[in-house]
Amino acid sequence: MPPQSSASGSADVVPTSPPAPPTSSAGTAQLVFDGTTVDLPLLAGSEGERAIDTAKLRGKTSLVTLDEGYVNTGSTTSAITFLDGEKGVLRYRGYPIEVLAEKCDFIEVSYLLIYGKLPTTEELNAFRKSLSHHSMIHEDMRSFYNGFPRDAHPMAIVGSVVGALSTFYQDSLDVRDPRQVEVSVHRLLAKLPTIAAYSYKKSIGQPLMYPRNDLSYCENFLQMMFAVPCEEYHCDPDFADALDMLLIVHADHEQNCSTSTVRMVGSSDANLFASIAAGISALWGPLHGGANQACVEMLERIVADGGNVQKYVDMAKNKDSGFRLMGFGHRVYKNYDPRAKLIKATCTQCPHAADDLSRTRLT
Repeated sequence: MPPQSSASGSADVVPTSPPAPPTSSAGTAQLVFDGTTVDLPLLAGSEGERAIDTAKLRGKTSLVTLDEGYVNTGSTTSAITFLDGEKGVLRYRGYPIEVLAEKCDFIEVSYLLIYGKLPTTEELNAFRKSLSHHSMIHEDMRSFYNGFPRDAHPMAIVGSVVGALSTFYQDSLDVRDPRQVEVSVHRLLAKLPTIAAYSYKKSIGQPLMYPRNDLSYCENFLQMMFAVPCEEYHCDPDFADALDMLLIVHADHEQNCSTSTVRMVGSSDANLFASIAAGISALWGPLHGGANQACVEMLERIVADGGNVQKYVDMAKNKDSGFRLMGFGHRVYKNYDPRAKLIKATCTQCPHAADDLSRTRLT
């Protein structure tokens, strides 16, 4: 893939490896069963990894495969993301995550994931304009938030409102129409910050803030989260940059639980809003995105206990304590998580973020 020009310097970004095709023929593998030898296609991925195609296994042998948890099973082919947990490698469309985080912003990376290439300046400007145009939610949807309890879990609110989008935007529900799918994708990407910010405002009893089209994607989200009508809000650029980087490193992560859930629901031709709402529910679980909540709760517990970090490290090392350290690493990375280095560097730029954000709560 040749480097593409863009407004923020991504012309310097060159993919480490070509993102397509995701697989190619690599010969055959043989299975011997009841004295009969069966040839099964052997496929090679874009990074040289190999897989056995078992699609015709049952037809040839009456056998099926069993792999609970998809530990050794690829459910589909994809040219979007490559992850090597043993080597600590994460790439989007062939581009190293470290390079994308340095050279691009989240909107550019989103365009790359959706369309398969980095945008030109014209394409990027049109994409930004589309997202700004779709950032508001229908005014009637604001009343939904009045029906939720103040202490409702934000994932419950976000999942419910995203599913309800299908009732307001019935002009883009046909998953067989590429243009309608594209419109739904733009709407979701634009409206999710608004939906999430509104759920936070609901939880702290503050009025909902409308999006502002003159702000960047992350600045707008922070404005909706922390601004109040009675005073002017100034977004800390370090916060906006940190959030942008966090969105980049979490933009895609192969066929994880929530992605697989979206694909499973979408396989019925359910509309995109319904499929994404299902993915949000999967993400809610403590063994997936809910682990972030467990990490925050653990940190709050440590702070409330006087901030004695060593005490909790010792407890984690003691198998009889029942205490586990949450939020350190991802099970697929056996060496190191390449995202952790980026996040650590960003944390040094925002050392007082927690204190600043806590002052936005009502007392």
